[in-house]
Amino acid sequence: MTIIERISEYADELVAIRHDLHAHPELGFEEERTSAVVAERLASWGIEVHRGLGKTGVVGIVQGRPGARRIGLRADMDALPIEETTNLPYRSKHPGKMHACGHDGHTTILLGAARYLAETRDFDGAAVLIFQPAEEGLGGARAMLADGLFKRFPCDEVYGLHNSPDGPRGRISLRTGPAMAAADFFDIRICGRGAHGAYPHQSIDAAVVAMTLGQALQTVVSRNADPLKAAVLSITQIHAGAAYNVIPERAHLAGTVRTFDDELRTLVSRRIREVAAGVAAAFGATIEVEIRDIFSVLRNHPEQAAAAAAVARELVGADKVDAAAEPAMGSEDFADMLLAVPGAYVWLGQEPGPALHNPGYVFDDAIIPIGAAFLARLVETRARSE
Repeated sequence: MTIIERISEYADELVAIRHDLHAHPELGFEEERTSAVVAERLASWGIEVHRGLGKTGVVGIVQGRPGARRIGLRADMDALPIEETTNLPYRSKHPGKMHACGHDGHTTILLGAARYLAETRDFDGAAVLIFQPAEEGLGGARAMLADGLFKRFPCDEVYGLHNSPDGPRGRISLRTGPAMAAADFFDIRICGRGAHGAYPHQSIDAAVVAMTLGQALQTVVSRNADPLKAAVLSITQIHAGAAYNVIPERAHLAGTVRTFDDELRTLVSRRIREVAAGVAAAFGATIEVEIRDIFSVLRNHPEQAAAAAAVARELVGADKVDAAAEPAMGSEDFADMLLAVPGAYVWLGQEPGPALHNPGYVFDDAIIPIGAAFLARLVETRARSE
């Protein structure tokens, strides 16, 4: 019997867990129910459980045969502040919260791997099962690391995965080196002088300053960044004014910067501040710029990326593995774990459908046994005595 066949025997139970988690989504650092479900399941399979890392994180330890190797497997647990529109029978019961990124599926996949590893224990050393809170821009990985994740539970390697609604189902994609972008979030607060809408000459119009600055910031990538290095600067929020006949005194721009290169990341941040200062001087306004480091560049380590690709080929066949995938401009805070411990992160294709972070997104339950088998097989492969 293959590993996928064994896990498929209890796939219905895993799907039931996933649907339960989906119906009860919790935002970052609020995953009390989710972490309780995870801890109860792990304990029921005879797995050592530790709770409270990074506030709501859970770590499970599966001991195999005597050995020194320790392989980490990580899944994220948090949902998003999105109103679900799928109308599924197990849709979210909590208005304004939804598992629109598939973290309920990732958690279930790791639970599936945990059960298999606990049943078989066909490896030398230990599997460290990391259930992480608050991946969606709130710093859950950094919180677990700050709580001593890899000091308390040392790992030689660590692996993670993410579903890909681009499909095809069962395809495993990865790349060595930079695989997902760093992300900075920015807030730009403009203060001018308000006035009656009929007398603009008496104002320093914060709305006009915001529009001018928004246009000017687009030149940071088009005219300052090396065109052979990828960068994205997106303004995603504009707030100003509250009446038809009042020129606003204040405006607020917010958004994100994505890069793969540390020097370019520094350049873009510097130019945002310089352009804002220039626009402020031109209009006589004051502008405050806050830029926050949210995600590091996710870099897959060569040895571990090669190992992940080899396991993927064994499980799904070489024709369903892309070991030289294009890097993604999306970000993932597993990057911070990879800065601490060598490892790799892969994308697992599912039946194509609505994009991640879309209110109509639907996780494909058929990939649960594939993902669980992939993670479990990594442990069996990498935790072997020489």
